[in-house]
Amino acid sequence: MSLKQWLDNGWLRQHETSKNEILDLLSIVDRDLKDARAGLSADWQFGIAYNAALKLCSILLYAAGFKSERTLQHYRTIQAMPLILGEDRKKDAQYLDACRSKRNIAEYNRVGVVTERDAEELVQFVKEFKNDVINWLKKNRPNLI
Repeated sequence: MSLKQWLDNGWLRQHETSKNEILDLLSIVDRDLKDARAGLSADWQFGIAYNAALKLCSILLYAAGFKSERTLQHYRTIQAMPLILGEDRKKDAQYLDACRSKRNIAEYNRVGVVTERDAEELVQFVKEFKNDVINWLKKNRPNLI
Protein backbone atom coordinates (compact mmCIF):
# COMPACT_ATOMS: atom_id res chain seq x y z
CA MET A 1 0.00 0.00 0.00
CA SER A 2 0.96 3.62 -0.36
CA LEU A 3 0.32 6.64 1.84
CA LYS A 4 -2.18 7.78 -0.79
CA GLN A 5 -4.10 4.53 -0.35
CA TRP A 6 -3.99 5.00 3.42
CA LEU A 7 -5.42 8.49 2.93
CA ASP A 8 -8.16 7.09 0.69
CA ASN A 9 -8.94 4.46 3.38
CA GLY A 10 -9.34 7.21 5.98
CA TRP A 11 -6.32 6.06 8.01
CA LEU A 12 -4.49 9.36 7.43
CA ARG A 13 -5.40 12.96 6.90
CA GLN A 14 -3.40 15.56 5.05
CA HIS A 15 -1.14 17.66 7.24
CA GLU A 16 1.00 20.64 6.39
CA THR A 17 3.88 20.79 8.81
CA SER A 18 6.32 23.58 9.51
CA LYS A 19 9.97 23.87 10.41
CA ASN A 20 8.93 24.92 13.93
CA GLU A 21 6.75 21.85 14.39
CA ILE A 22 9.55 19.53 13.25
CA LEU A 23 12.12 21.27 15.45
CA ASP A 24 9.74 21.06 18.44
CA LEU A 25 9.32 17.32 17.87
CA LEU A 26 13.09 16.87 17.57
CA SER A 27 13.44 18.70 20.90
CA ILE A 28 11.07 16.17 22.45
CA VAL A 29 13.21 13.37 21.03
CA ASP A 30 16.34 14.93 22.57
CA ARG A 31 14.61 15.38 25.93
CA ASP A 32 13.33 11.82 25.90
CA LEU A 33 16.73 10.38 25.01
CA LYS A 34 18.24 12.26 27.93
CA ASP A 35 15.45 11.26 30.32
CA ALA A 36 15.51 7.59 29.26
CA ARG A 37 18.98 7.32 30.84
CA ALA A 38 18.06 9.02 34.10
CA GLY A 39 18.15 5.95 36.38
CA LEU A 40 14.45 5.15 36.20
CA SER A 41 13.01 1.65 36.10
CA ALA A 42 13.55 -0.26 32.87
CA ASP A 43 9.79 -0.03 32.19
CA TRP A 44 9.86 3.78 32.30
CA GLN A 45 13.13 4.11 30.41
CA PHE A 46 11.61 1.94 27.70
CA GLY A 47 8.38 3.96 27.64
CA ILE A 48 10.27 7.22 27.32
CA ALA A 49 12.50 5.84 24.55
CA TYR A 50 9.40 4.50 22.79
CA ASN A 51 7.91 8.00 22.89
CA ALA A 52 11.05 9.35 21.21
CA ALA A 53 10.81 6.69 18.49
CA LEU A 54 7.15 7.49 17.92
CA LYS A 55 7.99 11.19 17.57
CA LEU A 56 10.59 10.35 14.93
CA CYS A 57 8.00 8.34 13.00
CA SER A 58 5.60 11.28 13.36
CA ILE A 59 8.23 13.62 11.93
CA LEU A 60 8.54 11.42 8.85
CA LEU A 61 4.78 11.22 8.41
CA TYR A 62 4.31 14.97 8.90
CA ALA A 63 7.14 15.76 6.48
CA ALA A 64 5.46 13.47 3.94
CA GLY A 65 2.31 15.61 4.27
CA PHE A 66 0.17 13.39 6.49
CA LYS A 67 -1.00 12.79 10.03
CA SER A 68 -2.44 9.56 11.37
CA GLU A 69 -6.09 9.43 12.32
CA ARG A 70 -6.82 8.64 15.97
CA THR A 71 -7.84 5.01 15.52
CA LEU A 72 -4.67 2.91 15.71
CA GLN A 73 -2.66 6.15 15.66
CA HIS A 74 0.60 4.74 17.09
CA TYR A 75 0.41 1.61 14.96
CA ARG A 76 -0.16 3.50 11.71
CA THR A 77 2.45 6.14 12.49
CA ILE A 78 5.02 3.39 12.97
CA GLN A 79 3.88 1.35 9.96
CA ALA A 80 4.24 4.40 7.70
CA MET A 81 8.02 4.39 8.23
CA PRO A 82 8.88 1.85 5.49
CA LEU A 83 6.45 3.56 3.12
CA ILE A 84 8.49 6.73 3.53
CA LEU A 85 12.05 5.48 4.06
CA GLY A 86 11.79 2.36 1.92
CA GLU A 87 10.84 -1.28 2.29
CA ASP A 88 14.26 -2.10 3.74
CA ARG A 89 12.98 -0.45 6.95
CA LYS A 90 10.13 -2.94 7.36
CA LYS A 91 11.99 -4.85 10.10
CA ASP A 92 12.51 -1.59 11.98
CA ALA A 93 8.77 -0.95 11.85
CA GLN A 94 8.14 -4.49 13.11
CA TYR A 95 10.61 -3.91 15.95
CA LEU A 96 8.94 -0.65 16.95
CA ASP A 97 5.52 -2.29 16.78
CA ALA A 98 6.75 -4.99 19.17
CA CYS A 99 8.04 -2.18 21.40
CA ARG A 100 4.61 -0.55 21.22
CA SER A 101 2.98 -3.73 22.48
CA LYS A 102 5.54 -4.21 25.25
CA ARG A 103 5.19 -0.58 26.35
CA ASN A 104 1.41 -0.98 26.54
CA ILE A 105 1.73 -4.01 28.79
CA ALA A 106 4.29 -2.24 31.01
CA GLU A 107 2.19 0.89 31.25
CA TYR A 108 -1.28 -0.61 31.68
CA ASN A 109 -1.00 -4.21 32.89
CA ARG A 110 2.04 -5.22 34.90
CA VAL A 111 5.45 -4.26 36.19
CA GLY A 112 8.74 -5.78 35.10
CA VAL A 113 7.85 -6.61 31.51
CA VAL A 114 10.89 -4.73 30.21
CA THR A 115 14.50 -5.69 30.94
CA GLU A 116 17.40 -3.26 31.25
CA ARG A 117 18.69 -4.72 27.99
CA ASP A 118 15.35 -4.01 26.26
CA ALA A 119 15.52 -0.38 27.38
CA GLU A 120 19.17 0.04 26.36
CA GLU A 121 18.49 -1.55 22.97
CA LEU A 122 15.59 0.79 22.28
CA VAL A 123 17.56 3.87 23.35
CA GLN A 124 20.37 2.86 20.97
CA PHE A 125 17.87 2.25 18.17
CA VAL A 126 16.35 5.71 18.70
CA LYS A 127 19.77 7.40 18.54
CA GLU A 128 20.53 5.76 15.21
CA PHE A 129 17.01 6.31 13.90
CA LYS A 130 17.22 10.01 14.78
CA ASN A 131 20.28 10.35 12.54
CA ASP A 132 18.45 8.56 9.72
CA VAL A 133 15.42 10.83 10.06
CA ILE A 134 17.56 13.98 10.07
CA ASN A 135 19.47 12.78 7.00
CA TRP A 136 16.19 11.99 5.25
CA LEU A 137 14.87 15.46 6.06
CA LYS A 138 18.06 17.11 4.77
CA LYS A 139 17.76 15.20 1.52
CA ASN A 140 13.99 15.29 0.97
CA ARG A 141 12.64 18.24 2.97
CA PRO A 142 15.60 20.56 3.70
CA ASN A 143 13.21 23.46 4.35
CA LEU A 144 12.06 21.66 7.52
CA ILE A 145 15.46 21.21 9.18
